[in-house]
Amino acid sequence: MIGHLFSLVIDCPAPAELAGFYERLLTLARVEHSDDYVVLESPDGRDRVTFQRVDGYRPPRWTDPGHPPQMHVDVLVADLDVAQEAVLALGATLLEGSDKPIGYRVYADPAGHPFCLVTSEGVTPPGPPAPGEEAGGPGPDDDR
Repeated sequence: MIGHLFSLVIDCPAPAELAGFYERLLTLARVEHSDDYVVLESPDGRDRVTFQRVDGYRPPRWTDPGHPPQMHVDVLVADLDVAQEAVLALGATLLEGSDKPIGYRVYADPAGHPFCLVTSEGVTPPGPPAPGEEAGGPGPDDDR
């Protein structure tokens, strides 16, 4: 092993605002804050997301190769419909073509970064493929 994940860093125009969205979405707490960056962390310190201000920020555009997503977060949820209602209330936007009844749906956070709500049906289980499936078969990211 070379190392371990320390923090997912997300560029944005307004760190405090975007951190507030993810603070509620991921149940993380603010542990550092300035005008240029905000750090959220889980109580055990294992999960950490940092938001940093970028002047001239250009948000990604879903399915536009001229403005690619560059990264996204998958959030495991028990019920897509219930979770969707909650993230839309926080300011997320359901992205066109992503309204899937089972497995996952793709949204944009308030700064335009895509993220997915994923259920256990949308996650490819580890282990050998089921009969008739190829190894490395489809997972939630294949159709984005």
